[in-house]
Amino acid sequence: MARIGDIIHLNVGGKRFSTSRQTLTWVPDSFFSSLLRRRISTLKDETGAIFIDRDPSLFAPILNFLRTKELHPRYVHLLMHEAEFYGITPLVRKLQLCDELDRSSCGNVLFNGYLPPPVYPVKRRNRHSVAGPQFRGPVERAPVRRSNTMPPNLGKAFTPPVFSPVSDPGMVRIICGHHNWIAVAYAQFVVCYRVKESTGWQQVFTSPQLDWVIDRVALNAKVMGGSLGDNDKMVAVASGTEIILWAICPDGNGSEIGVFSLNVPVEALFFVGNQLIATSHTGKVGVWNAVTKHWQNQDVVPINSYDTAGSFLILGCNNGSIYYIDVQKFPLRMKDNDLLVTELYRDPTEDAITALSVYLTPKTSDSGNWIEIAYGTSSGTVRVIVQHPETVGSGPQLFQTFSVHRSPVTKIMLSEKHLISVCADNNHVRTWTVTRFRGMISTQPGSTPLTSFKILSLDDIDGHGGCAAGTEIGPYGERDEQQVFIQRVVPDTDKLYVRLSSNGKRVCEVRSVDGTSITAFVVHECEGSSRIGSRPRRYLFSGHSNGSIQTWDLTTAMEIAGKVDIKALGGPTEEELLELLDQCDLALTRTPDMSPAASLTHSSRNSMCRYTHLQSYTLKTHAHKITRTVKILQ
Repeated sequence: MARIGDIIHLNVGGKRFSTSRQTLTWVPDSFFSSLLRRRISTLKDETGAIFIDRDPSLFAPILNFLRTKELHPRYVHLLMHEAEFYGITPLVRKLQLCDELDRSSCGNVLFNGYLPPPVYPVKRRNRHSVAGPQFRGPVERAPVRRSNTMPPNLGKAFTPPVFSPVSDPGMVRIICGHHNWIAVAYAQFVVCYRVKESTGWQQVFTSPQLDWVIDRVALNAKVMGGSLGDNDKMVAVASGTEIILWAICPDGNGSEIGVFSLNVPVEALFFVGNQLIATSHTGKVGVWNAVTKHWQNQDVVPINSYDTAGSFLILGCNNGSIYYIDVQKFPLRMKDNDLLVTELYRDPTEDAITALSVYLTPKTSDSGNWIEIAYGTSSGTVRVIVQHPETVGSGPQLFQTFSVHRSPVTKIMLSEKHLISVCADNNHVRTWTVTRFRGMISTQPGSTPLTSFKILSLDDIDGHGGCAAGTEIGPYGERDEQQVFIQRVVPDTDKLYVRLSSNGKRVCEVRSVDGTSITAFVVHECEGSSRIGSRPRRYLFSGHSNGSIQTWDLTTAMEIAGKVDIKALGGPTEEELLELLDQCDLALTRTPDMSPAASLTHSSRNSMCRYTHLQSYTLKTHAHKITRTVKILQ
């Protein structure tokens, strides 16, 4: 029988508990044993009970465990933080084992493969040639590919940061895919992988180390009927104003095609066929022609958005106009040798075109007469314009208008079955079903509202949680199939949510098999095998803070989701959201910009990351002084 002096009275969060000294002290070096041995200072209430400022509802199961060494299953996912705070090691181990029941270093049924972090490339005698699969240990310093096209005014005013200021040079910044290839950009070099059914993913090319941080990457792995023959595989990276383009030979060796400058920060880098395109919101377009090997810079009005349709580059601009360039023909005006930029359409209210999506119907001809374009504006308006054979000569005609957003439209997608738009209000999504007749969009009954939801995603203020170009939410997928959004709620997380873009329902969630944070992701469809009846498969590639790549089978996830009735579960639940936010310092994050020109300022900020990187690195220690209010609407 315990003596009166052995009874300990506790005031936990305003609720009174009483227990024996033996119950509290049987776990050595715990919070309670240190407290009662006066290793920790105590604060007592007016009754003399020891005050502990913790949740009393969670203390009850903690105390019950100390008394009986038993734990009710419903508390398994709630007590980890409390058990760690109180230092109750046996309980922490129990909770960890329970948590590991549904986790494995081999992932779940959707886990498809693991590519370990690469080491830095080895210095070559000839800097213009670097072999793919040959490497040395990570202690080797990489060769530095120095800039030779930096504009003079920038060269005198700015000293590029050296390798050391990069907070985490080994993390994956960007992933992009093309056919059976992916390109993975790290802070200062890029690696290409190729997959074959017989051998799986193989590392085939590694660039030299650059002296600036990579902001954009583009990959071209296959072009039907291309003029480059076996040398049609190319990878390009952009760093600030500079673009470096390499050709990848069949044996994996790479040769530098050239270094080009857009003279302004590059905000989009991509291929249209064999032509490399770079754009900037300042109104610059750069085109590298694969036939002439000629780089052409062209001034246009400020660019807010773009899309491609066949060989056409479609530009949405700040003056409310949509322009197009046929980059395959690479037309030049004879009078001034400029690219032929043609106005296709002008918005009735002349709002800035902040998002573009072009859908080519199955009957589209080379003349481009069968075309549908959905676009969003800085005022939040969503419009659909169409140009069919009967409208030739009069330009595209306005088909539908929706005024359902009150913030600038940042993304838009017109597919076979759905129209999807996203605005800057914490990635608010609106979707419509699209009615088609003989492949063409129809007015009977037309586009009808389907659903409304949000893809909440917080960005890191200083960019150390990844690169914005590598964490785009989507939508991803072919336009004749179901597309998906990828939701990464907080920067420092090992979990992604895959959601249908049409209705926001959750298809699955993926969790890093090694517990590392996910810093980049992309959804890409790889070609099937040569066997008859083999179909392409869709994969989610996640890049991680330790430099690894993990692949997830979304084709299987979609098939499983299609066989069962998907519940009303969409993004993270309140419990999941609070658990994620508990790992995140909200003072170091930002929600999607809600300013009048959100898409423009957001892209501009991302593209200027290289110039402000050193400053943000220096100011990181002061970031905790910044307070922000995050409005979470689920």
